[in-house]
Amino acid sequence: MDLLDIRNLTIELDTPQGQVRILDRINLQLKPGEIHSIVGESGSGKSLLAKAVIGVLNPAWRLTADRLWWRGQDLQALSFKARRAITGRDMAMIFQDPAAYLDPNNTVEQQIIEAIPAGDVTGTFLRKRMDRKTRVRQLLHRVGIRDHDKVLKSYPFELSEGIAQKVSIAVAVAHRPRLLIADEPTTAMEPSTRNQIQRLLTKLAVSENMAVLLITQDIGSILPDTQNLTLLYCGQLMETGNAVKLLESPAHPYTDSMIRMSLNNQSQLPHKARLPTLPGTVPTLRHLPIGCRLGPRCPNAQKQCVIAPSASQREQQLFHCHFPLNEPSS
Repeated sequence: MDLLDIRNLTIELDTPQGQVRILDRINLQLKPGEIHSIVGESGSGKSLLAKAVIGVLNPAWRLTADRLWWRGQDLQALSFKARRAITGRDMAMIFQDPAAYLDPNNTVEQQIIEAIPAGDVTGTFLRKRMDRKTRVRQLLHRVGIRDHDKVLKSYPFELSEGIAQKVSIAVAVAHRPRLLIADEPTTAMEPSTRNQIQRLLTKLAVSENMAVLLITQDIGSILPDTQNLTLLYCGQLMETGNAVKLLESPAHPYTDSMIRMSLNNQSQLPHKARLPTLPGTVPTLRHLPIGCRLGPRCPNAQKQCVIAPSASQREQQLFHCHFPLNEPSS
């Protein structure tokens, strides 16, 4: 059974210019232990989708879905209190700027202790206190922090960017969530630190059988063991499926462009070569194109693209495009 099952999720917003569809019929399935990466430019709706999963959307936004299930339970049918209980118990989220989300008034030790469920420690007051401190040290070791004595006494502003991100991961996994959402956790980090965080997330997914939903702008920074990959653009799903298949033979022009624009490919360009970028910019919500929203920027666009393409299937890939790439020869 899928851990998370989303079918045709749509988020709409009322504006003075009329109703705007911020997310347009998004589908997503996650299994226990799966690493799933969501890739797209800024403004594509990646973080909005994550917020819809954990239930922290703006009340003014209208969410509808044919299915929004967590472990077979309909999240839309739950009360606010019941939804919060599931989110607090089974889900956790880490962010791009950990220092901004860690409490600046408390030490690292205090923040991790607060995240440990009360039921994980038993016995007398002193025994509970000792068990919590032991658990905190174990969590820091698990995320790759060896000098725990120094880090435990530190405040967030005293930590380096890499250590702060590891601490935020320790806080997130303290209650053993079934789903960890990582919203661009390695953006602007130096390569060595970025690789450490990526290896850590992969290790947690394997050792804890925890699903990881990674959100990133650079397709080259997805986790090495990513099983499935989803490409979003301007609130629409462009392509999704097996990560290896998508990277080797993308069907959608947007997927192909994101691969060409990845930092990994740019490092191999000859000196003074032009960067392979899509023309134009992501449109604003007030000026969304009709049909396929990539149309005005797509190198393969034709008149038919003013009609929204239906979903097409090819092996382990699902895409929305009238003129797909790398079509198998008949």
